[in-house]
Amino acid sequence: MNTRLKAFLDGLYYTYQRREVINPDPLYFLYKYDDIRDWEIAGLLASSLAYGRVAQIMKSVDRVLSCLTNEPHKFLLSNGNFEIVPSDFKHRFTTGHDINVLLKNVSEILREYGTIEEFLRECLRISEGDIFSGLDEFSGRLSRGKENGSFSLVTAPKDGSACKRLFLYLKWLVRKDDVDPGGWNVIRPCDLIVPTDTHMHSIASKLGFTRRKNADLKCAVEITEGFREICPEDPAKYDFVLTRFGIRAGLNIDDVL
Repeated sequence: MNTRLKAFLDGLYYTYQRREVINPDPLYFLYKYDDIRDWEIAGLLASSLAYGRVAQIMKSVDRVLSCLTNEPHKFLLSNGNFEIVPSDFKHRFTTGHDINVLLKNVSEILREYGTIEEFLRECLRISEGDIFSGLDEFSGRLSRGKENGSFSLVTAPKDGSACKRLFLYLKWLVRKDDVDPGGWNVIRPCDLIVPTDTHMHSIASKLGFTRRKNADLKCAVEITEGFREICPEDPAKYDFVLTRFGIRAGLNIDDVL
């Protein structure tokens, strides 16, 4: 293990892994609720829309969640009309129809399994514990009814992409500290994959964790292995603090590396 790198990363963690620096980040919306069943829904929506400019992400997530009242899980269980999000909603490639399809699928899952976590547990049981296969099942059910060619709100490992938004969702619900709320035990923190986009890919490349040129699933796994050497029990531990660089004004990763 590179002890100097670990000391550097731990220093960032203790400086920036704090609740008061979450905003602007879509994770912020989970803390509007007290019930983990609402965290599940808010987290799924917030992570699914976590692409593009941060300001627009925050605006879009806020608009969608405002349609679900203060108790999203109760709203979805009692609501029979799935024209929930207005037709004029647009977040880059995502339409109001796309969100309504996802919400309909979530409602059906809640009625059948009680919680999204229990549904994921069943997916992993079917896949005999293989996380990627289980997540393919998970994503497939949540994407049921999606129009051919439309943007995938919930990505699947079988497609080969880095699945950044899916792994971000899992990180929020599995890890628990002053930033990530946690609450799920269906997956262990040690089995999480680091959410990887072009920004994390650039940072991981500078840290020497990958030489891959494309931020795809293989790259995300390789980056995770690099972080796992530093923190075997929690390889996604440093994701939040490293992604503050480039999001918060005045923070530049090149100034500290």
